[in-house]
Amino acid sequence: MKDILILGIESSCDETAASVVKNGRTVLSNIISSQIELHKLYGGVVPEIASRKHIEKINQVIQQALDEAGVTLDDLDAIGVTYGPGLVGALLVGVAEAKAIAYAKKLPLVGVHHIEGHVSANYIEHPDLEPPFLCLIVSGGHTHLVIVKDYGKFQILGRTRDDAAGEAFDKVARAIGLGYPGGPKIDKLSKEGNPHAIEFPRAKIGDCPYDFSFSGVKSAVLNYLNHAQMTGQDVNRADLAASFQNAVVDVLVEHTMLAARDYGMKKIAIAGGVASNGTLRVAMDEACQKRDYKFYCPSPIFCTDNGAMIGTAAYYEYLKGTRHGWDLNAVPNLKLGER
Repeated sequence: MKDILILGIESSCDETAASVVKNGRTVLSNIISSQIELHKLYGGVVPEIASRKHIEKINQVIQQALDEAGVTLDDLDAIGVTYGPGLVGALLVGVAEAKAIAYAKKLPLVGVHHIEGHVSANYIEHPDLEPPFLCLIVSGGHTHLVIVKDYGKFQILGRTRDDAAGEAFDKVARAIGLGYPGGPKIDKLSKEGNPHAIEFPRAKIGDCPYDFSFSGVKSAVLNYLNHAQMTGQDVNRADLAASFQNAVVDVLVEHTMLAARDYGMKKIAIAGGVASNGTLRVAMDEACQKRDYKFYCPSPIFCTDNGAMIGTAAYYEYLKGTRHGWDLNAVPNLKLGER
């Protein structure tokens, strides 16, 4: 059987990324140009700056991905690209580039849902993982609990009602003076703190036990800091970071285990930028071991935005016959399950 080579392009936020993926599971190259240092100055991603940087970098990144894989554009079978959700200007850069290459080389164009990409990152290092399985998707913009019924087919069980988990991490990190990006900095600082020093609330949503809400715990942290400032108390930032992280991780794990039990799922995966959080990975692994579930998680490099996950997702869409025309556009608020 002929190998299928797909170029995956990702530019939904502040990483310009490209990857060549063979047969959906073998990554031949994975090039990521991060803009973190640039956006640190502003305490978060500035969409206009992100778009301009993508334009500067995208040709170089794609060429590097092809060179590292030892292939040319003529060897490819299809182009996969993130078309949503994300920042509209950033997405447009990747979509325009993908359309240009596909048109010039007469290749099929496969638009990929960014979140489907994150879920697909699990296939790269776990050859045995196939749907159905339960997946917790946690990133800066999304917190979803889904059953992956088939490749690219999802049943959403729960989602956040307000802040995504990654968003809460970023806001709390900013409040305690850690800066951007918040998730990795809180994870690092929390290793020096006591996760039980401060008891922060864990939100439960009565009518939907799998839904999440993180604005309450974020507000509790801000109130704690304000109270400390007004009363002249010292704040142990490591204890605060550890206690906040513990509250978020507790809820993520608890809801996932509840859904696994209720839906009889024995395979559990995590995906998205926050899935690289060390405390979450350990807690989820322990909870799965206790219940004799099989736990899957991508390496941290495949948790953050990357082209390999898009190439992998595009492969399974390609096999299903998904093709997009030259009218493919960026859809910044694309919902999971939409096409």
